[in-house]
Amino acid sequence: MQIQCTKKLLDELKVKPSAPLEEEPLYSWHANLLTVGRRKTVVLVNDSNRYVVVLYGVKTKDFKKIDELILHAIRETFRDEGIMDEAIEQLISQSKEISFTKTKNRTLVARMNKACETLYFYEDLLNTDSLYQSSLSKKISRLLVGDGKKSYIYPNKELYKDLEGLTGRPIFSLKAMELHVTLKLEKYKVWRRIVVPVNMTFSNLHKILQIVFDWKDYHLHEFYIYADKPTENVLSINHLAYHEEEYQPIVNLVCSEEAFNYADEIPMKLETHVKLSEYLPAKVKYNYDFGDDWQHVIEVEEVVEDYAVNYPICLDGEGNTPPEDVGGETGFEEFLEIIADKTHSEYEFMNTWGRRQGYQDFDIKMINLRLKSMW
Repeated sequence: MQIQCTKKLLDELKVKPSAPLEEEPLYSWHANLLTVGRRKTVVLVNDSNRYVVVLYGVKTKDFKKIDELILHAIRETFRDEGIMDEAIEQLISQSKEISFTKTKNRTLVARMNKACETLYFYEDLLNTDSLYQSSLSKKISRLLVGDGKKSYIYPNKELYKDLEGLTGRPIFSLKAMELHVTLKLEKYKVWRRIVVPVNMTFSNLHKILQIVFDWKDYHLHEFYIYADKPTENVLSINHLAYHEEEYQPIVNLVCSEEAFNYADEIPMKLETHVKLSEYLPAKVKYNYDFGDDWQHVIEVEEVVEDYAVNYPICLDGEGNTPPEDVGGETGFEEFLEIIADKTHSEYEFMNTWGRRQGYQDFDIKMINLRLKSMW
């Protein structure tokens, strides 16, 4: 495996670079050294598919074994993609030993620099507790990039093609869970059934739920995870964590640091790096928009051991999601009465307003197109 380093990275490594090789692009990477949040950060970009792998908080002692750390970062990131270990190990074994060389291709250097610039826009995805930044790597590698005159690619999809070509077989076999998600409404039935790989985070699940319910992500959200057995429920019925079957919340996963200013007796965690596999198949509640108070009950219906893709799929559903900022269920009921009556004085206005707020019929085909394009 050839790592073509910038001068800054070579100086940090304190190694005499080898002569550049005519390496197969899949086994060759361009690498740069950045300072992000006062920490040294190594960014690698694959020459073949433009996939990005990031190591964050690299210390002086780490540079002495950087070859080991690079291989581990590649393994961790590709596993987080859901790629089978057999495919990862075949890639690494055929890459041979790591050699560090100078950069030799101006086009590839420019593409690497672009990836480095992009990294600064997604600093919030950095996991400060880990050297290996799979979430950030995956995010950057899912962005559309130029690949020549009027040509564009998604690096993650190009990586999948490369590995399928290398192995000659499918590269995904994931554990996933089939979830039934019900929007709690007294008078209306709105639910979705989805399959989600469990290596995804609760931040990913939030994005998935926004898509399948046609929400617009205008507001804050949170998750409550419940114990596996009902107990005497001491929470008020008005508490957002209240569960009708008397399950007790064991953790509150929140979407921002600000939420910790309003902590109560339920332990809090930031959702960003918490994977579904850490808690599912527990019962879960997803709350969105603390003004309109949309509560979604999530239950695991089935465990899938050999899920063949690494993105979520919506299997079924019923009912249209209320428009954003409609005023809770009472406002939704009033909205539906108005748009059902063409003689109502507010009919035209409310129809137009509803469309602007995202009110539309449940369209499973469009939902699945959106889900696949995001992952």
